[in-house]
Formats: sequence, C-alpha cells, structure tokens
Amino acid sequence: MTNAQPAALFDLDGTLVATEHRSRAAWTQLFQAHGLTVDDALLATFVGRRGQEALADHVHRFPGSTVDDLFEEAVGYLNGPDIPPPHAVPGAEALVKRLHAEGVPLAVVTSGLREHARALLDFVGGADLFAALVTAEDVVRGKPHPEGYLAGCAALGVAPEHAVAFEDAPAGVTAAKAAGLACVGITTTHPAGDLRAADLVVPDLTEVGWPLPVRGTAA
Repeated sequence: MTNAQPAALFDLDGTLVATEHRSRAAWTQLFQAHGLTVDDALLATFVGRRGQEALADHVHRFPGSTVDDLFEEAVGYLNGPDIPPPHAVPGAEALVKRLHAEGVPLAVVTSGLREHARALLDFVGGADLFAALVTAEDVVRGKPHPEGYLAGCAALGVAPEHAVAFEDAPAGVTAAKAAGLACVGITTTHPAGDLRAADLVVPDLTEVGWPLPVRGTAA
C-alpha cells in the first residue's frame, strides 16, 4: 500500500483484552454441570469462534438441550463469583490510543456479542476509539469464515489489502487471511506454531510499531 495509512482491525478476546481464562472456566462449568468430561483439546475448539457455532459441534452430547439454551447457560457462568476478571493485554491500550491519535482507521471484529464487546473495550480506552464494531450478531458465518473481516473493512471504507488484522487464535488468523488482510498473530492464548499462517507473530502488543513490517503496511 502506498500514499495511505493502513487500517487496523482487532480481534477482541485474547487480543486486546485477556478473557480466555474466563471463557475456559465458563465452558468447563457448562460441560461439568451436564456430567461431561472436558479437557484442553475440547476447550481449544471454542477459541476464536462464535460460541453458538462451537457449541453446535458438541450439542449432540447434551440430550434435550439446544445450542441457544447451552450458550445462555454458559454466559451465566461468566457472572459467577469464581470467574476471574478480564484485563487488558500488555500494550493494547497504548497501541489503540496511539493509532487512534494518528488517524489510523480502527475496527474490532469479534466472535463475541455486542454488549460483551462494548464492556470489554473499556479496558483499552473505550469503544469510541473504534470506527466500526463487528460482532457475532452482525455476521451469518463466524470465524474462520472471512465474513467478519470483510464486513469490518467495508465499514471502514478500506480494501482488505490495505488493512492489518490482529489475532490470537488460528480461527481468526484463517479468517483474516481468507479476507485478504495481512495478519499479526499474538501468542497470548496459542503458541507461535499454531499461528504460523500469520504474517508476523509477536508475544503481545507492547512493542508493536506502525506501520508494521508485513505486506500492505508501507506508509
């Protein structure tokens, strides 16, 4: 890209705000409440995806329950007293505020619900810093499908090849790349090897420069 500032589109859970510990606890409680065993491999199938779509892969294990019933139950567990609070990923708030101040078009593309997303964005400066917010309610097909990132680029008025996505999960990296964005993988929830499809992999957002040294980011 030349003569233009590239846009930045961020995943939310695990990328801007650390919530994976909360999600894992809620999904674990859901399975255990129904007498089902749960392990890391099973929990990994939920990361980066819309909860309902991930649950659809397992709903056959919950006789008499629907995906919507199970999702509502899991969300309820997030409010339990034993669920640890979320917190900003290192460097996230500073990066978001710096890019916003520099006039970089910003969006969030999340598999979470809008109400949940707006609340979490308070940890990095607030939803008002982002020109677009694409949530689970806004798409027909969640990550790893590219629909969310294509919608985010359209909302910002930028071509995908002029945008960079930030993602912590393989499903999100796949979605971003399929949409045509450059992608930065962040190893907050997955090891670097799981994010190898990304153009650049970093441990967190503390030392992310701008423009980034990946395709599509030259100022």
